[in-house]
Amino acid sequence: MSVKPLPDSVKTLIEGRTFANFATLMPDGSPHVTQTWVDHEGDLVVINTFEGSQKHKNAARDPRVALTIIDPKNEFHMAVIRGRVKEITLEGAEEHIDRMSMKYLGQPKYQKMVPARRILIKIEPTRVIPPWTNTRPRGNQRE
Repeated sequence: MSVKPLPDSVKTLIEGRTFANFATLMPDGSPHVTQTWVDHEGDLVVINTFEGSQKHKNAARDPRVALTIIDPKNEFHMAVIRGRVKEITLEGAEEHIDRMSMKYLGQPKYQKMVPARRILIKIEPTRVIPPWTNTRPRGNQRE
C-alpha cells in the first residue's frame, strides 16, 4: 500500500489536545488497543511510549497499526488512520515526552510513571479518513 499524506484537518486535530486510540496486533493476531497521546512529524504520526510496553513489542513485531484520533470537545470530530510503523527509535524520545507533557498536562517536564526509557513509534499512514466537515457529503464514506 502506498503512503498517504496527512490532510491539514488531521494535522490540526493532532496538534490539539486530542487523544488517540492506538491499535496494534498481539502475537496471536488479536487486537490490542490503548488510549495514548499523539503527535505528528509532517506526514508521520508519532506515538511516545516506554521501552518494553505492549504497544512497543507489538509494533516492533508487526508494523500494521491503526488509530482513531478524537477531539475531546466533540467526539464526532475524529480521524481514522491505518498505517505501518516506519521507525521505532530512542532518539529524541525524552525531549518529545516533555513537549507532550506540556501539551497535555501543562507541565514542562514529564513525571515518569514507569522507570523505563522512552521510545518514539513513527507511523506512515496508508489510509486516512479525515474529520467530517459541513461541506463533505454524507454517505458510506466512513468505516
